[in-house]
Amino acid sequence: MSTTAKPNHIGRKISRIRELRDMKQEALAQALGTSQQTVSTIENSENIDEEKLIEIAKVLGVSVEAIKNFSEEAVLNIIGNTYNVDNSSAVNYGCTFNPLDKVVELFERLVQAEKDKVEYLEKLLNGK
Repeated sequence: MSTTAKPNHIGRKISRIRELRDMKQEALAQALGTSQQTVSTIENSENIDEEKLIEIAKVLGVSVEAIKNFSEEAVLNIIGNTYNVDNSSAVNYGCTFNPLDKVVELFERLVQAEKDKVEYLEKLLNGK
């Protein structure tokens, strides 16, 4: 087992950030004004010049430091610490109301509107 540190592979980090942003290589290439093959070459490069890195960071909507310091482990820790199976998380993606209650409320309002129409039309008929 080797104890040598992994090289800081900037291209691989760009690739992972792009994938996390749900962006295809073609979309990144178009935003950069280059080809998909060029993006592929960039993502396979261990080092990238600073100007190109700034441009890529801008397109991905992150800082250059975020690319340089990107870590899969950090992302997994953030996800693991903010999502709980018991829904006690600060983020709640579930409904905060009962949809059936809303349907019943809407139906009752529609019935009342129809009753009001009938009453109005009866008044018009009796008035003549």
